Order: sequence, then structure tokens, then C-alpha cells
Amino acid sequence: MNISESDFVTVRGVKLHVRRWGDPDAPMLFMLHGWMDVSASFQFVVDALRGEWQVIAPDARGFGLSDWPVAAQGGGHYWFHEYLADLDGLLDHYAPTGQVNLVGHSMGANVVGLYAGVRPERVRSVVDLEGFGLAPAHAGQAPRRLATWLDDLRVAPSLRSYDTLEDVAARLVKTNPRLAPERARFLAQHWSRCSEDSRYVLLADPAHKLRGPLLYRLDEVMAIWANVTAKVLHVEAVASPTLAMLAGSIPLDEFKARFRAFRNWREALIEGAGHMVHHDQPEQVAALIEAFCT
Repeated sequence: MNISESDFVTVRGVKLHVRRWGDPDAPMLFMLHGWMDVSASFQFVVDALRGEWQVIAPDARGFGLSDWPVAAQGGGHYWFHEYLADLDGLLDHYAPTGQVNLVGHSMGANVVGLYAGVRPERVRSVVDLEGFGLAPAHAGQAPRRLATWLDDLRVAPSLRSYDTLEDVAARLVKTNPRLAPERARFLAQHWSRCSEDSRYVLLADPAHKLRGPLLYRLDEVMAIWANVTAKVLHVEAVASPTLAMLAGSIPLDEFKARFRAFRNWREALIEGAGHMVHHDQPEQVAALIEAFCT
């Protein structure tokens, strides 16, 4: 197993934990994890890389070893565009010049795809692991969405705790039955910590459970994607359950038509995987990343 080193970089007043693997002089791959996940999630992909790379993977604000913004601790918010600003700051720190290779999973994939459209001059390639966006919203949903958000703010969110580290690992396997037990045990160590009352708590701010007040405007997202000049590789599990869930009653081909906004987009499908493709088939994912970003 490749051992990572940890940096702590303050971006806009928030101390972010950044995990780094590989030779500091090697070409860089920036990897962004998904919702309710941590940077150590990419360990299996890093171990499967055959070439010399420096992999840089932050814990998003409010996850892992990164700080929780003060406002969020009081039941505040995590606006999606804050993840873009954090990525911008981290690239200023690690790669102030030249273009970068961005890899993201799920929420992280949506971040890197949008970032490539708002800072096209900074991005060389994008690898999107199971990043689909959301079902399109319409203006008529705004009143109810805002009312729901106000209602949710009245009760502080919470996350379940666990008796043992083995229980945390079992929870990961329950979510992803394909996850090998040894991988679940590794992830559990980075996904949680033992609290003062000897229970294991997740390394995530419960405020992440609050649904934000803003609607997902597909037309705006596609306008940003159309501004991407980098090549984009979309990696998807065959019969992806996440795609089916997000699309709902929308035919899958119609839902995925949104990707036509990208100028240089291609797709790779992975057998034997669910949403966590980088856990289920890390060797395939690593090979796709290296071939695309070399």
C-alpha cells in the first residue's frame, strides 16, 4: 500500500486536510471525493496506478480531517460553489501555473466539471467518476424548496454513531455490498474516529444533511459545461443505480443528453461496479485515468 502524507492548507479561513501520494516532482493528479466520503477513498486507485504520479486529494470542508466552517456548526450551510472556491485556492497553492488533471467522484465529479468551465485555462483533462448532476428543476419549485429549507433549519441535524470500528465497516458494506471486507476496514479507519464516550462517530459535519435552498438549474450547468476546453472522460458503472435514481421517470438517454454540452466528451463503462466504481474496480479506474491523462 502506498502511504500518503498530510498537508493542512488554509483556504478562505477554513483549514483543509490534503492527502498526498507519490513523488512531489511527478505529474499531478487532483482527486476530489464524493458526498459523505473522504480523501482516503482514493487509496485503492492510487495503489493501482502504474506510472509515476503525485496524487493530491483534499478532504472537502466539513469532511474527514478538514475543518467545519463556524457557520455550518450552528446549522448553517455548505453552498456548492464553496467547493469550487476551495479547489481554486488549492490549485493556487499546489499548481499556480500551467494546466492540471482533475479527477472527481460523484459530488467531486460535479465540482471538477463545473470548475473546468469557469477556469478553462487551468484545466487540461477531467475524469468524471459517476458524476451526473441532478434532475432538472423549474422555477415553480422554488417556494416549496425554500419553505422546506426553513423548516429543516429548526432542528439540528445529527449523524448516527457506532459501537465499534467493525460496525462502521459493516455500515460501509451495507451501502456497497461489493466492497471487500479488508477495504471496508481500511476505509472505516478514515471515515470515523473514536469519541470521548468510546463510540465511533463519522468524520462529517451533520449540517451536510441539510438540503440547500437553491434549485439545480440545468441550463446554467450546461452553459458552464459548454465553456470547458479540456477533454472530459465520463466513467460510469454499467446499469448504474445512481443514474437510474437521479433520472427517475426521465428516460436515461434523455437525462444523459446533457453531456452533449461538453465539446470533447467521451464515455467508459465499467462492469462489476456500483456507484463507488473506484472501490469496486480500482484497477480499471486507474488504467482509464492514466491512459486519459498521460
